[in-house]
Amino acid sequence: MQKPTGYFVLPFNPALRERARELRKAGNLPEVLFWKQLHKSQFKGYDFHRQKIIGNFIVDFYCQNCRAVIEVDGGSHKDKVEYDRERDAFLTGLGLTVIHIDADDVLNRLENVMKMLHEHPAFQEGE
Repeated sequence: MQKPTGYFVLPFNPALRERARELRKAGNLPEVLFWKQLHKSQFKGYDFHRQKIIGNFIVDFYCQNCRAVIEVDGGSHKDKVEYDRERDAFLTGLGLTVIHIDADDVLNRLENVMKMLHEHPAFQEGE
């Protein structure tokens, strides 16, 4: 599969801008630790955005280069199964890859998480 090229426009709800800003400022520990692995193109040279608005959803991390969404799922996601299902269906409908990572894995096995992402098909060049 060829990687997307050119500019890809995603739908977004501008009414969520302030909420996304608040989430970036607040940052829970697993997301902050994970962000330190991604920002400034540290992961394979890819550009990631944090708390990105896509449609009526705010995703934890988005990689424009690969059109991939990464969600760090903590305890609050256990109560949001239907919401997560709806969001994932919307995102995959846009042609995005959605990757879920458990917050506990980020906190306790970050090296394994990064290894998994390095090997994930969404982040393989030229495929």
